[in-house]
Amino acid sequence: MGVVNPVRRWRSSSKPQRSELYLRWSLYLMALVPLPISLLSNTSTAENQGYRDAARVALVIGLALTLTTLRAYRTSVDHYLKRPSDHRRWLALNGAVAVAGCWAVLLLGPRVGAGPDPLPFSAAYTSTILFSAFGPVSIGLPPRWSAPAGLTGVLAIAPAMLLVGIDPATVAGTLFFTVVGMTLVGCSCRSFAWLQSVVWELDAAREAQARLAVAEERLRFSRDLHDVMGRNLTTIALKSELAVQLARRGRPEAADQMAEVQKIAQESQREVRDVVRGYRTAGLHAEAIGARAVLRSADVACEIDLGEEADALPAEVQSVLGWVIREATTNVLRHSEAGRCTIRLRRDGDRAVLELENDGVPAVPIPSQGSGTGLHGLRERLAAHDGELTVPDTGPGSFRLLASVPV
Repeated sequence: MGVVNPVRRWRSSSKPQRSELYLRWSLYLMALVPLPISLLSNTSTAENQGYRDAARVALVIGLALTLTTLRAYRTSVDHYLKRPSDHRRWLALNGAVAVAGCWAVLLLGPRVGAGPDPLPFSAAYTSTILFSAFGPVSIGLPPRWSAPAGLTGVLAIAPAMLLVGIDPATVAGTLFFTVVGMTLVGCSCRSFAWLQSVVWELDAAREAQARLAVAEERLRFSRDLHDVMGRNLTTIALKSELAVQLARRGRPEAADQMAEVQKIAQESQREVRDVVRGYRTAGLHAEAIGARAVLRSADVACEIDLGEEADALPAEVQSVLGWVIREATTNVLRHSEAGRCTIRLRRDGDRAVLELENDGVPAVPIPSQGSGTGLHGLRERLAAHDGELTVPDTGPGSFRLLASVPV
């Protein structure tokens, strides 16, 4: 299996997937905060041996905490987005590593009075550890549980501060600062996760809206078909039953009734064809207006220029070009993340040429369900009118479609 290209993966991702990727890496960078602090402390030129001992301990703790925090962030975000995860286990492990790390940094460093005091570094570093560890907790647990969990972690390091000789006033101030910082970190992290959940909900709502539009169109067609066929089929059934009764009695009127049945059946067949033709016929102006409305509802700027040639085209040409607009609009919504779409109609000699162009086409096509036979169907429909469909090469990120029909 080849190595995944990050650029290729980014281009092939949808907008919600890109948003989630950005969110996750923003949180992962927050998890790395203790590590550079410990690295900088170990490269210090301070001559205080106690400071160096505390810095070495901080480096080990920073490495361990970074690994557990990264995993805790990942599982917590999955849980918040309602995906399977074992976030509770990783939150517990990460919290235990954070509290143990704070105790180690404080106790393994020198005590007050042993030369220059490195304890301000130790106290500040323990606050940084708790900031980093509380981020996943604020995402993976509801506020009614994350707040007590964070407060418990803060109170758990108070005995270690008192044991190394820090005065109670300094301990209280450090803990208060830690609580305020954890609150800000927790609100930020949970807001990020909430925003990502809203992005996925909006994406799901957009897909649901498209499905509802299709269902509504099917309902309209079925209703029209029922209105046409319901009355006629009922009449055919009644007259057929009457003809059977008359035939059993040897009455000559049975033939007249069957003739009427035949006439009604032929009329029904004509009406069904009219319904289907009306459903399958795509008016050029109507489809253009509908395409603009649908695209604008999806935040796609749509520019349409049909000119004066549209009204002069034969009805069959307008119908087939209307189908091109309908299918192309569907492709824009399903297979791209377009921000603009342009539809133009022009005359080229004795042919009408419809041009559609949109942006937002990923370098790697976004996987979609279905066999993708829309363009193939359009080619067949255009071929029936001696027309042709071409997709010329365009620049990266754009798509262009040309449909030409002889006038």
